[in-house]
Amino acid sequence: MKKLKYSLLAAGLGVAVLSFSFKEDLFLVSKNLDIFASLYKEININYVDDTNAPQLMKTGIDAMLDSLDPYTEYVPESEIEDYKLKYVSTQYGGIGAGTVFIEGKLFINEVSEGYPANKSDIKAGDQVVSINGIAIKGKDRQEISQLLRGPKGTPVDLLVIRDGKEITKKLVRDEIKQPNVSYSGMVGDGIGYIKLDKFLENSGQEVKDALLAIQKENPKGVVLDLRNNGGGILQEAVKIVNLFVNKDQLVVTQKGKNVEKTITYKTLLAPVSTSVPLVVLVNGNSASASEIVAGSLQDLDRAIVIGQRSYGKGLVQQTFNLPYNSLVKVTVAKYYTPSGRCIQKLDYAHKNADGIAERFADSTMVMYQTKAGRNVYSGNGVYPDIVVDAIKLSPITISMLNKNLFFNYANQYRKDKPSLASAKTFQLSDADYAAFSGSLADKDLTYLSRTERLLSDLRLEAEKENKSAEVKTDLENLKYKLTSSKKTDLVSHKAEIKRVLETQIISRYFYEKGRIEQSFQYDKELAAAKNLFTNQSQILAILKGDGNYKVIGKPTKATASID
Repeated sequence: MKKLKYSLLAAGLGVAVLSFSFKEDLFLVSKNLDIFASLYKEININYVDDTNAPQLMKTGIDAMLDSLDPYTEYVPESEIEDYKLKYVSTQYGGIGAGTVFIEGKLFINEVSEGYPANKSDIKAGDQVVSINGIAIKGKDRQEISQLLRGPKGTPVDLLVIRDGKEITKKLVRDEIKQPNVSYSGMVGDGIGYIKLDKFLENSGQEVKDALLAIQKENPKGVVLDLRNNGGGILQEAVKIVNLFVNKDQLVVTQKGKNVEKTITYKTLLAPVSTSVPLVVLVNGNSASASEIVAGSLQDLDRAIVIGQRSYGKGLVQQTFNLPYNSLVKVTVAKYYTPSGRCIQKLDYAHKNADGIAERFADSTMVMYQTKAGRNVYSGNGVYPDIVVDAIKLSPITISMLNKNLFFNYANQYRKDKPSLASAKTFQLSDADYAAFSGSLADKDLTYLSRTERLLSDLRLEAEKENKSAEVKTDLENLKYKLTSSKKTDLVSHKAEIKRVLETQIISRYFYEKGRIEQSFQYDKELAAAKNLFTNQSQILAILKGDGNYKVIGKPTKATASID
């Protein structure tokens, strides 16, 4: 009885402390709001020059939120529609065309199949001069979007220049749907493939529809491609995991400072496929909801993850409405996969002296176990079961992309060759590549290679240590050799440059679907998945935790090859 009294007393004291703390927090919030409101008022009334009150307020809000994490953000009324398109909906009213600025001029660079721009014969390479009679010169990206977008059924007139001639195109806006699943189907060798680009509204249903269609082909394996998928709605991730695991399985738990934000998510429905071997592809741009799916299926031993370590975003955001049709998106919790691990990479609560969030130290990583007893670790993203080295573009290719040097050649190629036989097998011939190289004769190909950047750093260090004179000749000789070697970069990086150019060319004929199909012939991660599906013993070994990770490419310290 005495123990019970002490327990009740302790509980009562705890409630009292929490109550006092809560009241103190409310007082501090109220106090600081009064100070801020008074300061804002005095600045707007008394500052020597005119001030832009809304901009001043947004600057203050953005600076305040910048001290937290990049996912907590304020969205004013003027940006609500863009916010919804980015984080919620996959539909908008428009013409179905992408644009790019090149040397201050606006060009069509991509056309979506079946939408108004495509139906009106708008082509990549058309220069847009005006939209509905409004000259686009001097307009920024947001202003261009506002001119092109509008309600379904409304007219939009484009004045474009093609081959030196002005052409007027009359279009009618339609509802543009950007599906979450950009491609699905069989990709040879009895393998089903689903490419999921985002986790917005209806993504769970789209993956389900794709999976049901693939099931009819009796696949020997299914690949769920989450590469470059930055995430989206958490509940959609739970629905997708549910397609592959039984009902009432824990998928993810979110835990926040506010008890109301601590929520457990379990599968609610009967699955579609629990037995077909499953591979999930990830890379360094797979984040958030992508990591929930990959991490949960890995923890439940339902899928083998292939690719590179994922981004490492273990945070959950929720939106709250604010006055005057604005809102704020706030990080309210961290999420944890079924094994209990949080894969958050950066520590935003303890930034360094420069205000930069750094990685959690390796010493803070904790080992967890999957359902079958395999070891997995917290922090720094989801680590693949099979690691495939990422493709890193060379400086010359990056420079050519940034300067849009592939753009004009791809457009001219389309004019010269009205049709191609197939997207899946298309490759640029050596003659075509030579023609492309020749087209660069009068183009700016200047760039710094990685070695040149290191050489520049070495020169600076030599100057700091007063050793410039001693090493001057060696540095000049090295610079000459590097400059000479760059002249052969178009040859030494030919295969890589060809792949990028092929991607641009094929989209002129077969749009996004063709671009994806053409890329399969170079896809190392997909090839690794196909090889895995032919080796049942290896699948079982990985799922049992026998041996270590398999590495396709150069092994790292964190992994060991079992090839």
